[in-house]
Amino acid sequence: MANNTERLYRIEALIRARGCVSFATLLEELEVSRATLKRDLEYLRSRMGAPIEYDRESNGYRFGADVQAGGRHELPGLWFSEAELYSLLTAQQLLASLDGDGLLSRHLQPLLDRIRQLLGHGDGADAAERLSSRIRVVTAWRRPVPSRFFERVANALLQRQRLHLRYLTRARGDVSERDISPQRLVHYRNTWYLDAWCHRSDALRRFALDAIEAAEPLEAAAKELPMAQVQAEMDAGYGIYAGGRRQWATLHFDATAARWASREEWHPQQQGRWLADGGYELRLPYVDATELVMDVLRQGEQVRVVGPASLVQAVKVRLRRAAELYGD
Repeated sequence: MANNTERLYRIEALIRARGCVSFATLLEELEVSRATLKRDLEYLRSRMGAPIEYDRESNGYRFGADVQAGGRHELPGLWFSEAELYSLLTAQQLLASLDGDGLLSRHLQPLLDRIRQLLGHGDGADAAERLSSRIRVVTAWRRPVPSRFFERVANALLQRQRLHLRYLTRARGDVSERDISPQRLVHYRNTWYLDAWCHRSDALRRFALDAIEAAEPLEAAAKELPMAQVQAEMDAGYGIYAGGRRQWATLHFDATAARWASREEWHPQQQGRWLADGGYELRLPYVDATELVMDVLRQGEQVRVVGPASLVQAVKVRLRRAAELYGD
């Protein structure tokens, strides 16, 4: 038996294809009870605005005169199956988890309400509520972005406008002002970044949205760059770091950690192979060692950096300093 959403679509499709369809034919095609079919027809008319009328002369249901005369009628959203609507609910839960200030959720709420309406009452609505309560997205180490800055950046990106930023560079602890042309929003490890052309440095730069202290739209149009150029310059490194000379790191995981490391993606262009002792070798590109060193340290004694020598030394220094905190 078709679910509620599919039945509504089939009723509309049958009437559209045949012009006029009897109640008995609808019962036979849909394999539902008389009461269910009556509820579906009423729902289509009262809730979905479908111009379905009963024609006594033909003893069947047809669209109203406007549709018959060439007017168009579509049931909004009914090309989604029930499973697809549940998938959209799941996607809404995931998007909400990226959104500490609720900005995305506020804009998505009309879609969420529409999905729940399409699922109807009773079993469909109950299933939607159960699904929402059974999905939990954990966002550790999240750095929230003030909604006013996210909205201004997103609008400038979509409208292809330049922005004037007051921006805190944490590594140096200084605040600078600059005009930028937004190119791409990036969500990485529970916070948002903006890839943009910086007109002060005349180069592509990546800005953390939570480090923006002021953002004002400008009248000037944004400088347009091919997305292939943005990707080539900003995605070559490891993690969020971009720019600089590319190097390849080689990591050896022991046999225990290899079970997980062999299934993990540290970088889209990584290379891996199994070792004779049951361990796993992972090779991956990077341009700045900062984030890679931190991720290696999280693996503890289960991973060893094989090369290059500069990366080996960087990990040694961090391990030595960490050990010194605990004395003997």
